[in-house]
Amino acid sequence: MDAGRSYGDDCESRWGVPNDSVSCQHETIEEASMEKCREVKSPSGCSIAPLTPSMHAKPTISDSERAFGVVVAIDLGTTSSGYAYSFTRDPGTIYMMRMWEGGDPGVSNQKMPTALLLSPDESFHSMGYTARDAYHDLEPRDTESWFFFNNFKMKLQENNVITLETELEAANGKSLRALDIFAHALRFFRERALQELSEQSTVDVEPMEVRWVVTVPAIWKQSAKQFMREAAYKAGIASSQFPEQLLIALEPEAASIYCRKLRISQLADISLGGGMGGTNFADANLPNGRKGSRRSRYAQSRMFLVENSIGEIWSELQTGDRYLVADCGGGTVDLTVHQIEQPQGTLKELHKASGGVWGSLAVDRAFEELLCRIFGASFIAQFKKDRPAAWVDLAIAFESRKRTAAPDRSNSLNISLPFSFVDYYRKVCGHSVETALRKSTVEYVKWSSQGMLRMSAEAMNQLFQPTIEKIVVAIDNLLKKPGVVGIKLIFLVGGFAESPLLQHAVQTAFSSCCRIVVPQGMALAILKGAVLFGLDPSVVRVRRSAFTYGVGVLNRFVNGKHPPEKLLLKDGGRWCTDIFDQFVSAEESLALGEAVVRSYTPARASQLRIVIHVYCTPNEQAQFISDEGVRKCGTLCLQLQALAPSANGTTARREIQTRMCFGDTEIQVTALDVQTGKSVKATIDFLRF
Repeated sequence: MDAGRSYGDDCESRWGVPNDSVSCQHETIEEASMEKCREVKSPSGCSIAPLTPSMHAKPTISDSERAFGVVVAIDLGTTSSGYAYSFTRDPGTIYMMRMWEGGDPGVSNQKMPTALLLSPDESFHSMGYTARDAYHDLEPRDTESWFFFNNFKMKLQENNVITLETELEAANGKSLRALDIFAHALRFFRERALQELSEQSTVDVEPMEVRWVVTVPAIWKQSAKQFMREAAYKAGIASSQFPEQLLIALEPEAASIYCRKLRISQLADISLGGGMGGTNFADANLPNGRKGSRRSRYAQSRMFLVENSIGEIWSELQTGDRYLVADCGGGTVDLTVHQIEQPQGTLKELHKASGGVWGSLAVDRAFEELLCRIFGASFIAQFKKDRPAAWVDLAIAFESRKRTAAPDRSNSLNISLPFSFVDYYRKVCGHSVETALRKSTVEYVKWSSQGMLRMSAEAMNQLFQPTIEKIVVAIDNLLKKPGVVGIKLIFLVGGFAESPLLQHAVQTAFSSCCRIVVPQGMALAILKGAVLFGLDPSVVRVRRSAFTYGVGVLNRFVNGKHPPEKLLLKDGGRWCTDIFDQFVSAEESLALGEAVVRSYTPARASQLRIVIHVYCTPNEQAQFISDEGVRKCGTLCLQLQALAPSANGTTARREIQTRMCFGDTEIQVTALDVQTGKSVKATIDFLRF
């Protein structure tokens, strides 16, 4: 059944309609009026119609939120994860999580690998370096019963449809529920953070005093954001009874919030040649005699100090100036454009979030494709299946060498192959790895005398180029949008932004039109910014809607305006079915707290539940829910309380007013029973529909 025909399961108990319009599911139509409902057959599907016309209510930001003593942000990244926190009594100080044992060459261990190991009974065993090391030490036959998940966050981006039953495949080829996997990871960070807080604070920190922040890519759909919230609830982070205890932060927004707090001495302007090839970002702009002081104060400490007011970088900018944040992570690249609103220092989004799956893992996939060309795709697939721990070792070895790639590098580099790779290849293929390299058509990869893959610097750089080119093209296309012209700064943040190759490409492409700057510790900018967002969620005052959202309605049919195939004849009336009643349109500016107001009435007086299907599309010009690209994405559910009958035994027809806020990081909905003045339980669900 197409998007224009799927409406629900039970028309009588699940739909609300206005006085003079009709609603239907499948082929059943109800008319809600003072008369008894009548049932008519329809050749096409239709949906509900609003009781009141479309309108945007004025922003009403509630100030009755619970008082929190501490903010803890968790950045569950594709390749690395961590947490940070700040006490609300001292918001100028952000504490990073404790250093962890283990680590990879050239990789800061202020975060840990996003690696999770579950026991054969599916219970939690370990996370991060500990999980990776424990998995490595398993006997090959034991890996078949243990569940190892690495870089699993990307699966939510790759899945077009996400539900609570979505599964992820472990290294052993077996699948478990994604919700359980994410909950295990979030629970680990929750427990570690609470333990550290209890040791750090002079007074006991109660769980209800903690405001939690979990980061997600800005390009994620609403279903993926809700999935993360559900996983957090399952992990003991907030609950559906106290949802305000958890905030979902958009990663590039968090980075932008952090960057606005920076001083110039905490930036490297690579437009001027700084920040390339291992430049000390903390020292890039410090006067002589002070070099190293910032690094010792910030980079080598778990405590980061931020400005209590707008950072020094904004002293160069004026109200209305614009900048772009490119969050280049392990899985995705998110682009966001903000405009500065002075003197209050709030931010306004100028273009809906954009980006793609162009993170550093794309370079890893390019390396895997290179191995397939040399050793054969079937062998690589078999090796990953039979020797999963050794494959992880190979990925670690490549990661350490990948980080040395630079535009000015000329000497070749060696990549260690695990002994099990060399041994397994000989057993399966009947000849040595060296022989395979000699027979291969890949000329720029050889077998070194030290028993390692030897790759030229040019070959390594070529693994980066397709991904970097997509990032540059995406930034270029965004800068050409009419609404974002005049960008003064481009901030590069995220782990992939540490790559000198990416920095060089962005500098070459855009330094002539704007300044390219890199924050100190760019890989931690999102985590620290998420803490700042938790301290002040109102800092981003205006956002742009990524999609057009609305519902299907029936309107009076107008000859010449409505397609003949949408005509529905009912009780002597002419109706146009499948009309897309838009709540908000794609690219529409939405202020924080601004609400879209609709009113609905139950189809029957005894009806206690109204379920309204919500549709979305990237096209702001869509007219019908059956148009190409329009899809059902969620449900709006209103839970009503029974009303006592009047003196004559009848129940008055009721009006339920709903307020939907699209200007936050998640879509919020509240409802009011106009007749009683009481709140109605309202939810908008993007996972169960």
